[in-house]
Amino acid sequence: MARYRGPVEKLERRFGVSLALKGERRLAGKSALDKRPYGPGQHGQKRGKISEYGLQLREKQKAKVMYGVSEKQFRAIFSEANRLEGNTGENLIRLIERRLDNVVYRMGFATTRRFARQLVTHGHILVDGKKVNIPSFFVKQGQKIEIVERTKSNPQITRAIELTSQTGISPWVDVDKDKRFGIFTRYPEREEVVIPIEERLIVELYSK
Repeated sequence: MARYRGPVEKLERRFGVSLALKGERRLAGKSALDKRPYGPGQHGQKRGKISEYGLQLREKQKAKVMYGVSEKQFRAIFSEANRLEGNTGENLIRLIERRLDNVVYRMGFATTRRFARQLVTHGHILVDGKKVNIPSFFVKQGQKIEIVERTKSNPQITRAIELTSQTGISPWVDVDKDKRFGIFTRYPEREEVVIPIEERLIVELYSK
């Protein structure tokens, strides 16, 4: 299945939780979910009982939508998480958090992961001084993520950095806001990653 490119707020209403898809609108309390906290469509306010499989599938879909990954990418990340030692669910979250587009977002250089992905694919991001335009690139501990010189004054990036006074910056990155670069200092602990995802259900789904 291709990446979803429709109205993202409709997805948040369908899942009933904020997936950080709209950035500043969400912070201002103006998102569609805030205004209409029920599912889209004629029967959106009637939520039927969901089966165990349905709950598991929904968690996977939420994770895919939140991080902006395809089914093929997500399955590959899960396979790697399952291969590593330790808890598969926690490994899954740590791995997906290491994607370059997500790290750019976590550093506060973009208000949404979608915009962060655009910055990467359009060649505006350097990793250890080298241009990397692959959003799925896994960032390693100690690597430097920097906005290219010509883009450092981009008003959208400036506004995103200003909003970090409200959102904060993730504790596993060290960011110089003025110079527009950050260091991915360490891999995050699961309890530090605040997302509306129950990875246990995703592990159960793929384990069938």
